[in-house]
Amino acid sequence: MAGEFFSVGGSDLALSLTPGKDGVLTVTVDGETIFDKEAEGGHPDLGRVKELKAIVKEKVESAKALA
Repeated sequence: MAGEFFSVGGSDLALSLTPGKDGVLTVTVDGETIFDKEAEGGHPDLGRVKELKAIVKEKVESAKALA
C-alpha cells in the first residue's frame, strides 16, 4: 500500500512505516486515521485502497496549495 501512496504523492509525500505487533495496520495522514485494519475488519480491498489513495492525493494537493 505504501507504493500506492507514493504513486499519488511522489516526492511531496513523507511516509513512515512503524512495525507493530499482531498484524497492526493503521494509516494516519496529518494526524487523522484514514484506515485501521482492526476497526475495518481486515486488509483493505482494491476499492478501499483507491479511496485511501484519493484521500492522500487530496491532502498532498491541499498542502501544495498552501505553500
